[in-house]
Amino acid sequence: MYALKILPTIVTKYFIRSVFYLSCLIFKVNPEKVTFASYRATKIQGNLYHIYKELHGKFPNWTCNFLFKKYNSSLFGKFDYLLHMVKASYHLATSRFFIIDDFYFPVYAIKPRKGTDIIQLWHAAGAFKKFGISTVDKQFGPSSEYLKHIKVHSNYTRVYVSSTEVVPFYAEAFDMSADRIFPLGLPRTDYFFNEPEHEQLKESIRKKFPGMKDKKIILYAPTFRGKGHYQQSFQCPINFSEMRKHLAEEYVLLIHLHPYMGSDLNINEEDKDFVFHIKDTFNIEQLLTVADILVTDFSSVIFDYSLLVRPIAFIANDLDEYIKERDFYYPFLSFIPGPFFTETESLVNWIANEEFDLVKIKQFRDRFFDCIDGKASHRIVNHLLEKGSNL
Repeated sequence: MYALKILPTIVTKYFIRSVFYLSCLIFKVNPEKVTFASYRATKIQGNLYHIYKELHGKFPNWTCNFLFKKYNSSLFGKFDYLLHMVKASYHLATSRFFIIDDFYFPVYAIKPRKGTDIIQLWHAAGAFKKFGISTVDKQFGPSSEYLKHIKVHSNYTRVYVSSTEVVPFYAEAFDMSADRIFPLGLPRTDYFFNEPEHEQLKESIRKKFPGMKDKKIILYAPTFRGKGHYQQSFQCPINFSEMRKHLAEEYVLLIHLHPYMGSDLNINEEDKDFVFHIKDTFNIEQLLTVADILVTDFSSVIFDYSLLVRPIAFIANDLDEYIKERDFYYPFLSFIPGPFFTETESLVNWIANEEFDLVKIKQFRDRFFDCIDGKASHRIVNHLLEKGSNL
């Protein structure tokens, strides 16, 4: 009965496999070809962008292909997705490196070809919320029955993570040997060490949103709640009007939603000189670097932001529900590097009174980053090119 329910997925798997093996028969692996692929965005960004930039700098004549597609459930969207699968199957068969940053279905439908490395640069730093095989039979994760048909997170040649501390969790999440998981850093965090660019960026943001003036920036970046690649609705736990009433003289609030979340957010007219919803203009790495305070619920951006050693607070009213649906690798309340609130008033008081514990943030940073030098992309690319890799 369950197999019937996921019949379209099974058919897609065998379709991808057929195109892949046909491509293997016709084409050879191109030793100077790299493919970057993701469902998270429509253009290259984050970890993939920084690895592309490093690789392209070393080998400007190599062929780089970009497969970026956000899933659309319309009839046209499904047809377009099918064409995307054909492209992905071909590039999986012919690339020396196939580099992803999240769940990517075509990778799990095939048996990788000798001469191709499938590299996972997971989009999140550290290990916070459970993911992959760690969430089997939870509401967020795959079911045991599904895994009988599609072995998710299989076929990775190498995985790169931020620290030795998290290697066992990634080995569990991807059901793979820890000796193929390398704590060389998170490529996108290299941007955090480019301080001259941060000042230029802050000026660009203020020009784009002149209402911000010279005020300090609170960034609210909530995590994804949902299954698959889309979350339609979002119930924000913050009362924007109350926050504006107490903090607007000194602060503005920027909001950046997860890429899989719907972008509709209700902001009252009177709050629009205090609250700014940032959609596509600036990415999360850019916003983190200019933020004076980060507020989130359960987002893994806390690891990235800890590199800056600035205050972090947490606010949510569904912690118990989230633990039931997905859970964490560590006990949440004793793990987080900042206070946890369930309502706006306490959060506002914490900010207004500047009750910040930066020592705790620094300890958190040092625990989850083995290297704090802005050279993660360089290390990873050099490691990819080393002799003795699984090519």
